[in-house]
Amino acid sequence: MATTTIENYVKAIFFAEQEAPNRPVPMGIISKALGVVPGTATTMVKAMAKEKLLEYKPRVGAKLTTKGTKLAIRMIRRHRLIEVFLVEVLKLDWGEIHEDAEELEHVVSDRILEKIDELCNYPEFDPHGDPIPSADGTFKPLKHKSLMDCPTKRKLTIQRVLDQEAAFLKFAMDNGLTPGSTIEVLERNPIAEAITVNLPSGQLSLGAKVAEKILVA
Repeated sequence: MATTTIENYVKAIFFAEQEAPNRPVPMGIISKALGVVPGTATTMVKAMAKEKLLEYKPRVGAKLTTKGTKLAIRMIRRHRLIEVFLVEVLKLDWGEIHEDAEELEHVVSDRILEKIDELCNYPEFDPHGDPIPSADGTFKPLKHKSLMDCPTKRKLTIQRVLDQEAAFLKFAMDNGLTPGSTIEVLERNPIAEAITVNLPSGQLSLGAKVAEKILVA
């Protein structure tokens, strides 16, 4: 059985691989994602390589094997289903559930997880708009663009919020930047790295760093 540490490592490596497909993940990125020094990350990765969860090349990085990828997707499914349960059933604030889900994903049994899936009517997305892998490990294909890249002066629907830090999610909630909300980009200012959007509550100016974290369909 995989330990909590191993489960956290495969998830971190999986997400890093999505950012740069078909390339090993450098140890610096892995250590930063897990909040450990590079030496600790390297020791752990070497141990995981012996378990056939990943392939490791010194001074190059690590790449998940099929076994490691399956474990990562399993943990992502658990995390996101638990987040749905915490928000929809327990009515917790969507900005304060990430850490709780991080802890619960390691201890909730598969039997209970499938009951959560059933109780929540088999959701396809978590409260932040992230896709929930199916039980067989497949993801629903997504075609999203950020507010920095989407068409202007068209009614669009917010689908996903990438930043799950509590402060960012509170900002998104307070300003109506939540999945399901209607939004329109009125103009972009590349020099100022800012955009002006129209929401049901009125107009709002956003910096590029915020706009890039809001995905629309």
